[in-house]
Amino acid sequence: MSAMHPVERAMRERLAALEPLALELQDESAQHAGHAGARPSGGSHWRLAIVSEAFRGHNTVARHRMVYEALGDLMKRD
Repeated sequence: MSAMHPVERAMRERLAALEPLALELQDESAQHAGHAGARPSGGSHWRLAIVSEAFRGHNTVARHRMVYEALGDLMKRD
């Protein structure tokens, strides 16, 4: 079994604040070769699927904001 990527570990730790019932996180960085974010100085690309009771009653934009808030500075650097 391979070790968890440090960015993945950080994301999972921060998203735990939303008490997810289900969380799928997939590194898609390799699929973005040539994209500005794929540069060595750039960030990585991740696909996230998350289910949480915290989202109940909130629209899609509000749910995205909750995720972005939980991830904090990871959204800007990694």
